[in-house]
Amino acid sequence: MNIGIFTCNYSPLVNGLSLSIERFTSEFRRRGHRVYIFAPRYPGYSDRGGDVFRFPSLRAPTHHSYVLPLPFSPRIGQHLPRLGLDLVHAQHPFLLGPYAMQVARNLGIPLVFTHHTLYEKYAHYFPFFRKVTERLAISRAVAFANKADLVIAPTNGVKKLLESQGVRSRLEVVPTGVELPGEGVADPPSVRHRFGISAEARLCLYLGRLAKEKGLDFLLRSFQRIAECEARAVLLLVGEGDERRPLSLFTRDLGLRGRVLFAGPCPPDETHSFYGAADLFLFPSLSEAQGLVVLEAMACGAPVVARRSLAVEDFVEDGRDGFLTEDGPEGFAEKALLLLGNEELRRSFSWHARKKASRFSIQACAERMLELYEGLIENKSHRRLSRPVDQSTSEPVDW
Repeated sequence: MNIGIFTCNYSPLVNGLSLSIERFTSEFRRRGHRVYIFAPRYPGYSDRGGDVFRFPSLRAPTHHSYVLPLPFSPRIGQHLPRLGLDLVHAQHPFLLGPYAMQVARNLGIPLVFTHHTLYEKYAHYFPFFRKVTERLAISRAVAFANKADLVIAPTNGVKKLLESQGVRSRLEVVPTGVELPGEGVADPPSVRHRFGISAEARLCLYLGRLAKEKGLDFLLRSFQRIAECEARAVLLLVGEGDERRPLSLFTRDLGLRGRVLFAGPCPPDETHSFYGAADLFLFPSLSEAQGLVVLEAMACGAPVVARRSLAVEDFVEDGRDGFLTEDGPEGFAEKALLLLGNEELRRSFSWHARKKASRFSIQACAERMLELYEGLIENKSHRRLSRPVDQSTSEPVDW
């Protein structure tokens, strides 16, 4: 197959969505499929490999590392008809999403849309129009989804949410899979050594962007209670983001200096070492569509304590391979302390976490996605042969 993926987030940006695209693309290509990526241009960054087309972009005003693609490019427009695309997969309902939809219409090929993001959870970036932004984000995303041939939800919770919001297109659940750690890949002792964390310390880990929507103020308040009850507890925050300085100041105000360490960003090939070094993985976010880092931590044997949400309920079985809590910081801390204080229980959770994560390998998830692609292409081809396609109402993309 020749697959066209249209995304507003991609390398060098590091986040869950760009990582998802990279993992699926790598697995598709390993199986012999041709994948073309259509993404925004980032200042000072050049692609090393081919099959990546970059749209001009503008720096996002609300986030320093993001850009906004301008969905117009005569050069890309000239190449598109020559690529022989069998299917278009849009990763967003905005910006490059409508462009991808028009490409699919003009070429008469299926359009797939993955609903990666709970867009209404990001309305705080527009504080003066928050309620309007929330409603508009949901309505636009639903309208876009209903024009797709297939909508992918990363979890069952997201699928149910989309159905309740009015999505009537075919919905299927395909999470982003994890790369299971192989023997000798991780080096947990090096992580502890790098940050001066002793082997006796009880290491709690957070890995992800340092952003308002991630619930990190909740995490720090929870850890304040953990630190009061467990003298050996240390919290390592791995990632970067606009909230780095405010969080550092909040850490000081809570009296947690020396107990909370900011590690900065982590290269993707080192994440297994960080997960492997941790006694617990803490996940405070309520804004995710899929807690990919939760699955990654579980694959490395780190039990998870998370706030209950649709992002994690498919993966964490409460009381077996992790804890899910709907309580405030006190309740969250209580579950973490239970695991930190009971090594036998922690080991049991660790074993079950590895077993659970093995069901969500990137190989298995990519295979499912390809099956769905093939079914759509076959159905579209059959319909094209059965009756002529009326393209008289199609609006031209710039080619």
